[in-house]
Amino acid sequence: MANEPVKDSEAQQPAKPSEFAGALDRFFGLSAVGSSIATELRAGLATFLTMAYIMFVNPAILQQAGMDHGAVFVATCLAAAASTAIMGLYANYPITLAPGMGLNAYFAFTMVPELGGNWQLALGCVFLSGVLFLAISLTPLREWLINAIPMNLKLGIAAGIGLFLALIGLQNAGIVAGDATTLVKLGDLSEAKVLLALGGFLLIAGLAARKVPGAIIFGVIAVTLAAVWLGLEPWHGLAAMPPSLAPTFLQMDLAGAFQLGLLTIVLTLLLVTLLDTAGTLIGVARQAGMLDAEGRLPRLRQALLADSGATMLGAALGTSTTTAYIESAAGVEEGGRTGLTAIVVAIFFVASLFLAPLAHTVPTYATAPALLFVACLMATSLGAIGWDEPTEYIPALTIALMIPLSYSIATGIGLGFIAYVALKLIAGRFRQIDAASAVIAGAFLLKLIFA
Repeated sequence: MANEPVKDSEAQQPAKPSEFAGALDRFFGLSAVGSSIATELRAGLATFLTMAYIMFVNPAILQQAGMDHGAVFVATCLAAAASTAIMGLYANYPITLAPGMGLNAYFAFTMVPELGGNWQLALGCVFLSGVLFLAISLTPLREWLINAIPMNLKLGIAAGIGLFLALIGLQNAGIVAGDATTLVKLGDLSEAKVLLALGGFLLIAGLAARKVPGAIIFGVIAVTLAAVWLGLEPWHGLAAMPPSLAPTFLQMDLAGAFQLGLLTIVLTLLLVTLLDTAGTLIGVARQAGMLDAEGRLPRLRQALLADSGATMLGAALGTSTTTAYIESAAGVEEGGRTGLTAIVVAIFFVASLFLAPLAHTVPTYATAPALLFVACLMATSLGAIGWDEPTEYIPALTIALMIPLSYSIATGIGLGFIAYVALKLIAGRFRQIDAASAVIAGAFLLKLIFA
């Protein structure tokens, strides 16, 4: 009958799919931006495939700093999943986060050696830089600092980090080797591992040229499977329960990071993270058509707070600086416009926790092609430098060259800023020296004098 009461079993039935879809639409504003659940799911898959390489590459890099491979793998997946979910839910952007390439190399090959192999102290510095990033994101200082640094120096930093990654990748692949007379020389190209690395790089580049989503991860897996098939590497399996996070979880030495001598390391992390995050957010937002009429990004504060929180979260879990990923552009290309895309990526990273045996099988010469390809992408920044003005391109090129040649992101940046201020003064263009560049140059000059 029409007035018959609804039974308890009927009242407790789960919401219909249409109701759930409606809730997602309202929460993320899918209809308002012309997107749909199917589009966001497809975009999330595309983004995950393009950045999934980090769960293999990051443990391989941080392991060289003395950290437990399995724990770093778990920390990488959890940091990526949690921080990406926060970005999606809090800022509602299709932007993903994970331990940053370049920053992990700075952590493993510069910070930890300078700290006497103490990776716990290095993690403390990463956490402290995240705290400062969070504090700056709550004030106008963040926008002033990002906007004040000359664009050519920003481009030089991006290119320099790319060249640094290239050098590390070439070393890991065996393509270049040390030499007592010339410092470096060509490696033994007859070795199977070197040939596999070269083949992996060409495969990644070729697939990327064909616009194949996940080109990097396909290249890494292909080299790994070839190495196992040739008997160069043991097969540890495909899936298993996640390894223990205990070796890295909350192992950061935060108290030790509050040392005056570590100020340069912390500030370098902060500066690079600020520039990297700002460039990624603006780049992806421009591609997605999210910028307003004045070229500003709505909800920028929420996005930066999510990013700074990700850095602290990653350090607590046991990984290097977690930051926004330019690979998010792959999802945007597929139509992703809301935080639902980010949520899909987060779910994939959680599911990837069970792929630890595969990650342990991947050798360094399989991840080297990924480093080389990312390096090529970052080095394209050199083309945007203003080559018609010596006081601009010389400091930028100084940064780009000295980061890999000094094997230190901090040293390269410092020398570039010092060169920038010095050249402007000598050329009589002191009015072009902004306060931010002067402060950074002065700080690095003091470090070089008294270090």
